[in-house]
Amino acid sequence: MQDRQAKLALVERGLERAAEAIGDITAPLMARFYAAHPAAEASFEHHGLGKRALLEAEMVGNVLYCLMTWFERPEEIRIILYDSVPHHQETLKVEAGWYEGMLWAGIDLIEGTLPEDAADERAVWEEMRAGLAETIAKARSFIG
Repeated sequence: MQDRQAKLALVERGLERAAEAIGDITAPLMARFYAAHPAAEASFEHHGLGKRALLEAEMVGNVLYCLMTWFERPEEIRIILYDSVPHHQETLKVEAGWYEGMLWAGIDLIEGTLPEDAADERAVWEEMRAGLAETIAKARSFIG
């Protein structure tokens, strides 16, 4: 696999392509997420306190931050998820699987804009998905 700088460049290329093809990814990411996790919609409504769209935008921003930062500072993303996943599960009753759902919805949207011949980019996104899945699995082990 490529070095860290090459991976970062491929992630940036994918994010830029997705932005050009989709524009603001908030609505399509949330639609994909809610389709896979219908119960999450009520949770966003409840926790959004009348400002659900702002909460959705914040969560999509968090997803993008994780995706943009994973290869640059993976330990930072691990620490964030190790803290956030158990806290949200125990305190807010937000299912740990919803974290994966949000991340996968983001990755799926970006992968959907990749050209057929972008095997190197596809490999980077799959490597990221595997690393994030492993991190979330470990974060789940911290849930009381």
